Amino acid sequence: MAVESEPDLSRVKLSRQVCEWLNWRSHTGRPQDVRCRVALLKLQRRGLIQLPIGRKAPPSRVMRRGVNTIISKIESPLISCELQDLGEVELISIKSSKSKESRIWNEWMEKHHPLGSGPLCGAQMRYLIRSSRYGCLGGLAFSAAARRLRARDAWIGWDEEARKKHLEKVVCNSRFLILPYVKVPNLASHVLALSARQILLDWPLRYGIKPVLLETFVEQEKFKGTCYRAANWEAVGETCGRGRQDRKHRLQVPIKTVYLYLLDKEGCKVLCEGPPKPVSERPCSDQVEDWAQEEFGTAMLKDERRKKRLLMIARDLYARPQANIPQACQTRSRVKAAYRFFEHEETRMDKILASHYEATLSRVNKEKVVLAVQDTTSLNYSTHPATADLGLIGSKKEGTIGLIVHDTMAFNLAGTPLGLMDIQCWARDPEDFGKKHLRHTLSIEQKESNKWLKSFRKVAEAQKRCPDTTLVSVGDREADIYELFVLALSDPAGPKLLIRSEHDRLLADGQEHLWEQVEKKPVTGQQVLWVPRQKNRPGREAVLDIHFSAVRLKPPVCKPMLGEQQVWAVLAKERNAPEGVTPLEWMLLTTLEVTTFEQATEKLAWYAQRWGIEVYHKTLKSGCKIEIRQLGNADRIEACLAIDLVVAWRIFHLTKLGRETPDVPCTVFFEEEEWKALWTYKNQGPIFPEKTPSLREATRMVASLGGFLGRNSDGEPGTQTIWLGIQRLDDMTYVYKSLVPYLKLPPVSSNPGYG
Repeated sequence: MAVESEPDLSRVKLSRQVCEWLNWRSHTGRPQDVRCRVALLKLQRRGLIQLPIGRKAPPSRVMRRGVNTIISKIESPLISCELQDLGEVELISIKSSKSKESRIWNEWMEKHHPLGSGPLCGAQMRYLIRSSRYGCLGGLAFSAAARRLRARDAWIGWDEEARKKHLEKVVCNSRFLILPYVKVPNLASHVLALSARQILLDWPLRYGIKPVLLETFVEQEKFKGTCYRAANWEAVGETCGRGRQDRKHRLQVPIKTVYLYLLDKEGCKVLCEGPPKPVSERPCSDQVEDWAQEEFGTAMLKDERRKKRLLMIARDLYARPQANIPQACQTRSRVKAAYRFFEHEETRMDKILASHYEATLSRVNKEKVVLAVQDTTSLNYSTHPATADLGLIGSKKEGTIGLIVHDTMAFNLAGTPLGLMDIQCWARDPEDFGKKHLRHTLSIEQKESNKWLKSFRKVAEAQKRCPDTTLVSVGDREADIYELFVLALSDPAGPKLLIRSEHDRLLADGQEHLWEQVEKKPVTGQQVLWVPRQKNRPGREAVLDIHFSAVRLKPPVCKPMLGEQQVWAVLAKERNAPEGVTPLEWMLLTTLEVTTFEQATEKLAWYAQRWGIEVYHKTLKSGCKIEIRQLGNADRIEACLAIDLVVAWRIFHLTKLGRETPDVPCTVFFEEEEWKALWTYKNQGPIFPEKTPSLREATRMVASLGGFLGRNSDGEPGTQTIWLGIQRLDDMTYVYKSLVPYLKLPPVSSNPGYG
């Protein structure tokens, strides 16, 4: 070993030697000796190697000499003027730590900046701010970004792999100082704008990496961050009060506001890019214990005991979807274990649902076209006002409290739900109430409307992993957001977009407004649509005239930088509605090409499948009774909600699957004991058919337990009778398993001549 053969070898020399052995170099060819030393220290902590004894570095010149007299030679009297009176303002890059500029920078920071001169972490660049008329006015520095930062990471939306791959493209503005005797309005924001342009040139030359995002931290108690906001930096959240070295979670650092600045308009997309993971093949139904194992078996929970508890809770909630937790878990020990599970910091919604997302993708990957329908619903917990961390969900400041859920469900073209693709859940901040009038001054990332873009990005990730499937993101009128069109059209290989229009948008090329332009197009045909019964109004057939046209949308007046966007519009309008009935009218906008009547009616049929997510929300609230959960705070509710979301999907999935594939054996969904218990109850004895019942037969038998009569006029059973029947089926199955050894089973063969 090198340490044993050279006792006087320092850690610095050792790291450089290891870099030579491994050819570990940066983009510019320099040895990565600092990263190597970090890696060697980690190996020593694990007991795998023994490093030489660390030597203290000699103090820097600034620490040896204190505040040098060089400052007094360059500091000037009060400078108070307008920005243009400074002459040309430029940034002087500090090339060497031994230069005069470096000494000036260090001494100024030690004297005037609350964080001092350093040390700066990782890759770094320092600048002096100089005026052609008054000389140096201050300094600033850029260094490596924070390894993990909750507010920043959530804003970017990257996963763990993308963070590891692209973190070096994020640069931190770690120091910024305008000298106290310089009083020039708008100077700070002007310097920040200069630095953003300068770092794009200098950072790649030194490190071979083009930065795409800048970050910085502003201490709330001392500063307001006015200059950053004036330079178009965006406040995205707060730090947790922990520094880089706070491994013991002592939270001894002041809370700071996190500001970000994109150097590239496609910055988030660049940072989230990564090689698409192949969709994992899910085990066959006979290779897993049951549905809970299939949906939650690979949940991102470190403790195997916690995974087993998750499966047990999922089975209990599915067996009794309308019961509260004590009723569903039944025994005192299982109830206490469920509450501990929801309270644990590891059992967060995203970790619980990760396994189900993968199972959904495996089903999506088998389809040619999948509709990714997204919608928003609210959960009302006003009956449990003591629940902590909830927010307003109504229009009154002292009104209803609860949580907001924005979900994305995958449907095949037959309307069968394949599973959830994305869930966003949050509580509104009471401080934001009444600020709707400010919406035009905020970026899309600062608005609640950003939920539509986040969902679309999740669908885009799925599209990369399922290249043989066409994914179409579907939204209602609330999704008529111009930024969503821009995002959908930015990548031709990405998912498509289909939404119902809310705004009569202005068109480019003098085409006036959307509705007027499309209505001018000739009627290409008529589509008959069945309108279900609503309250006292009977069901009816509506005859719709179909128009379609390519349109070029103009950006909103306040967002000209977004540019014009080419989409297709389909208008379905009822001409002869019955008296007293509001005529149906849909204006659909899509990035899919529509050049024929058949393509237009196809898009209408696809949009009609959006109603499935409304049925799903009804199943979640009425069938799974998620709004009756009493868990004390929002985090525990979200953990429980993650399981209820999948339970509600499974109930809805059974309802639709029985209609799509009615003739398949019921064992594709039901366990053997379940259908045999059901058959025994319905036929008053354990005399089973030679052929396994079909899925349609089993589904109708379950629905009959929930009140489904099966008359000719009743159609197929719905989710309500299914979830009511499932509760009774679970009890029957338990009794059947207990009594199987005592049941008088039929003879082996019904052939009277046997033997």
